[in-house]
Amino acid sequence: MRLAAVADIHLVAENHERDVHQFLPVNDLADVLVVAGDFTNHGMPEEMRTVLALLEHIRIPIIAVLGNHDHESGHQDELAGMLRLVGVNLLDGHCHEIADVGFAGTKGFCGGFSPYELMPFGEQGIKTFVEIAEREAIKLDYGLAQIQAHKKVAITHYAPIKETISGEPEPIFAFLGSSRLERALETHRPMLALHGHAHKGTFSAETRSGVRVCNVALPILRRRGEEHPFALFDL
Repeated sequence: MRLAAVADIHLVAENHERDVHQFLPVNDLADVLVVAGDFTNHGMPEEMRTVLALLEHIRIPIIAVLGNHDHESGHQDELAGMLRLVGVNLLDGHCHEIADVGFAGTKGFCGGFSPYELMPFGEQGIKTFVEIAEREAIKLDYGLAQIQAHKKVAITHYAPIKETISGEPEPIFAFLGSSRLERALETHRPMLALHGHAHKGTFSAETRSGVRVCNVALPILRRRGEEHPFALFDL
């Protein structure tokens, strides 16, 4: 299987014709398209309609998770429904299998990276924050555990390791991902983990056990000089 992947596309209506032209080659170059969150800028339904106008030109299966921008205005459930109605396999703690490859995903959350990740101690606000991070990690773990296919791919919006956010200002590392997501990867050992969110991060790195993690945020792909607005992976 050849996989195309991108995150943080942040589509706007005025660029529609350009975006269609740039994304059309994915139909011939890949078997599946993964979008690792942030379809929109502010999470508004009218923005998602712009996204759907692009997706109608894509004939291959699409697997995705939502990003933090897609949650911005509180319409994330409506946006998720819009994507699912047009056939996007939107993951939120479950999995989807195509041929011999299983995909599991969730948005993820922040909280920092071991040994400095935020712990559930002190004020209730801190405990609630950490609870959200832990819940997202559990969803990723559960989704990966349900895959029956031999090959596994993990998809999040937030980063599971700090190495792929390297390039961002270090003071904001804790807001770009969480080691709790990495622990799910170490348990289930997918062949590839994809995320976005950190626009100034690093394209590729590995977990401690050697799971390949790639930050496919569109600004990173452009900085790498990719010919198309997606990266290609042979699984």
